[in-house]
Amino acid sequence: MKQHYLEPWSKEYAAQYGDARIRLAAGGILAASGHNMQPWILRLDPSDPMVFHLYADSRRMTKEVDPNARQMMISQGTFLEYVAVTGEKEGWNTKIELFPEGEYDENDLAHSMDTLPVAKITLAKAQPQEIPLYGAMYLPDTNREPYRAEGLSASQVSALESLSGAAGISVRVYQEQAELSKIGRYALKSAETEAGVSRVMEESGAIFRANEYRKNQYRYGFSVEGQGASGLRMHILQGMLTVFPSLNSGEAAARNVINYARASVQSTPAYAMIVTRNNSRATQVESGMLYSRLVLTGHTLGLVMQPLSQVLEEYPEMNGPYTEFKQIYAPSGGTVQMLFRMGYPTKGVPLSMRRDVMNFVAK
Repeated sequence: MKQHYLEPWSKEYAAQYGDARIRLAAGGILAASGHNMQPWILRLDPSDPMVFHLYADSRRMTKEVDPNARQMMISQGTFLEYVAVTGEKEGWNTKIELFPEGEYDENDLAHSMDTLPVAKITLAKAQPQEIPLYGAMYLPDTNREPYRAEGLSASQVSALESLSGAAGISVRVYQEQAELSKIGRYALKSAETEAGVSRVMEESGAIFRANEYRKNQYRYGFSVEGQGASGLRMHILQGMLTVFPSLNSGEAAARNVINYARASVQSTPAYAMIVTRNNSRATQVESGMLYSRLVLTGHTLGLVMQPLSQVLEEYPEMNGPYTEFKQIYAPSGGTVQMLFRMGYPTKGVPLSMRRDVMNFVAK
């Protein structure tokens, strides 16, 4: 079966569109998003061909693992940064104005998402730039495989930690053995907690695509590629899951979550965090933009990354690990927006599903 869900990864994909806004959005949709939900809606300004707005898609909230929609706002930022990088390559300055019509009413969040834009993007013609970050966009944003034991160099750490130019947002890299052990314990403990919460596991299971037909049908969510399967093994595993779906549900799914977390912790030479002084919606979006810069810069340095989101999730059962972790790594009222492992890969991984760019454009 033809893999339509991979078509947006072609560098020629965007060239079919005459509207520069669509071409830049075609770059934006390659960004990482929470649970690969791709929660983006684009509204093209009908009176100005240089302006479009980004809205959060309230239909794509993952309310069990992300009840406060913090991860969803981070996903808005990852998209915006990829748009900006695509603009540099194509010869556009992208002016990004966050929440141009005001921030959300937290008591009516879904309605706010539907009616208030996350960002207004205004294009201005510029000189096209050949930038390494653009080529890095076409590499997998997440690598869940084991990493080499080799740590990061001092220059690499400095390059990554210096990426945040905004006040109140910082990047911190940890690779001392004591910190690796401590962070790893939280990663494993939170995975065990998540595996024991049936409604959370069911939410994830509902967006798992077991075979090529389902991946082409939905083009978002999880698939066996995220579990390290590729080539012939991918097709064998998909066939087994299609015939025996219980292999990835219930207790089997819970064991998988714990086993993958344990394998990740055992092969991580460095962790990094994005820590913010406040937790406003704008700060969450800016954290997502910073994460995309980290992913792309990491690729240029030969590094790969994987978010470890469980300990930062804010549902009741996770409150204990979340509170402890936050008190250690973001004291004085700060927030850890992102926790991720990084290092040198031991193997490549497949690209993940993406919807067609026109599916994001509001009619």
